[in-house]
Formats: sequence, C-alpha cells, structure tokens
Amino acid sequence: MNPIIAPSILAADFANLQRDVELLNSSEADWIHVDIMDGIFVPNISFGIPVCEAINKHAQKPLDVHLMIENPQNYLEAFQKAGAEIISVHYEACNHLHRTLQQIKGLGCEAGVALNPHTSVSLLEDVISDIDMVCIMSVNPGFGGQKFIERTYEKVSALKEIIIKRNAKTLIEIDGGVNSDNAPKLVKAGADILVAGSFVFKSEDPAKTISSLKKNS
Repeated sequence: MNPIIAPSILAADFANLQRDVELLNSSEADWIHVDIMDGIFVPNISFGIPVCEAINKHAQKPLDVHLMIENPQNYLEAFQKAGAEIISVHYEACNHLHRTLQQIKGLGCEAGVALNPHTSVSLLEDVISDIDMVCIMSVNPGFGGQKFIERTYEKVSALKEIIIKRNAKTLIEIDGGVNSDNAPKLVKAGADILVAGSFVFKSEDPAKTISSLKKNS
C-alpha cells in the first residue's frame, strides 16, 4: 500500500502561502503537515493559530498539526477550531500524556504523539492503543533541511513490533529529512506516513516530487 504523504507547509513560500496550499490541493498529497514551534520547546519560532486558520481557509486536505510547544494541552481547542484534524503533541512536553490524548479525541481530532530522536519508542507501550499516530522525529526538531538520522529505521521497526504486539491500529509517521532515497526503506520498516518539507518545496516540480514519493516508496 502506498504511504500517506504529508508535505510540510513550513518549507513553503510564506509570501505565496495560498498558492502553495492550492498546489498541494491539486497534487497527490494526502495531508498538509503544519509545524507549530514556540521558541521554547524547540529553538525556533514558526507560526501560530492565525496562520493555521489561513492555511485551513484554502486547504482541501486534512491539516496534520504538529505541536512542538510547551503546555500543548492549553492550545488544543484553539488549533481544532483553526482547522486541525490530526493533532500531535510531544511526549517530552506532556506530564499527563493519557489525559492530553483523551482531550484531543474529545475535540473530534485524531490524537498523535511525537518523539524526539533521543526518546525510546518503548515509553509508549502502555498507551499505544490510545494513540492514532506516532510521529517519529528523524531529525532534531526545530529547523527544516536537516540530515536524516539513520537509526530511525530501527525505531520504526521496534515501534511496529509494539503496535502488532498490542493489536493496536496506530499509524507511524516519519518527520525530518525524508527523501526519495530513504522513503522506500522507511515504508519497508513499517512507516505509514511520510512528512517531507524542503525535499518537496525546493524541488523543480513539487507535485511531481509528491507523486514520485507516493508511488516509489
């Protein structure tokens, strides 16, 4: 089965945001990945609720909102109202992960958990059945265009084993440094969703790049 492709709008041209969202609408992209950074949890600031609303105004694909922020539980409803259909929070930012997952689902959204490169997938074993999607960071979060961390394949395989063992329906998303070389290996290891930012938007033909990622992975 072909993977879900979720291009990261963080790599788009912000002076032509509507144009780039419409490009994704007409492409074979499945979701639009929206990275929210607060400059505290990660060393960068991206954008917040108003820009998410602006993206949603033109988007015809589900918004996959990745909250790289402290105290994400305080902003879940605001992002749901801004158009998020999938909301991922970082394991490292949640003191009460199960409660936060229930909060996301209570808003009618799919609930995701993101893991930084140093965080073991084994920490999710007790809550895996409550998670719709795990986002494995394959770069250190905060900046686009970073080099892919090779150990990611092992993490994907280990997480897939936990999902199967627990008879869960959790999907695996990979975010960071995804390209045409590593995408097929990630899917082979068990990945279901591929996030690609710079690789898509800095290519000569983003729509063709998305199609190629989808069909050749």
